[in-house]
Amino acid sequence: MAQVSVGYPSARDEMAMLDTHDGVDPLTQVCPVTDTETLARLIAVARRISGAPAIKQYIVDLVTATRHDSSLRLGASPRAALQLLAAAKARAAMAGRNHVLPDDIKALAVPVLAHRLIPSTEARFAGKTPAAFLGEILARIPVPTEARDVPPLRDRAAPPATRVTVR
Repeated sequence: MAQVSVGYPSARDEMAMLDTHDGVDPLTQVCPVTDTETLARLIAVARRISGAPAIKQYIVDLVTATRHDSSLRLGASPRAALQLLAAAKARAAMAGRNHVLPDDIKALAVPVLAHRLIPSTEARFAGKTPAAFLGEILARIPVPTEARDVPPLRDRAAPPATRVTVR
């Protein structure tokens, strides 16, 4: 769904990692942090989050812009748009909201879309990255101002609060 770079550890942290895992299989110490039922409930909560028509149009505008940028050989697919909406719904749920905000889309556009874009040869030689293209597109596409056109909670089921305990 998304590509996230965590970078490299510091030299000190890498030394500690080598000491910790020297002669030990780290997989033997892995333990579950949740169960399948809880995960299924969390997915169901995220799916019930509202993506207003203005938010969906914003996503369509963003992915369409990637398809019409002459510096990109390959723009974002319709599946990429679906993944961006799904990720935004999950982010909204984690924030305790029942609706997606434009800020959710803006925060997730690069992690969800950048790895799906292929810059032209000229753009690559110029050092332009997919993240840079998305930054330009995000700056250019108007952000919806009426994104909260969601039905009142009394007209639809509110997502239940779900707590996950990480051990």
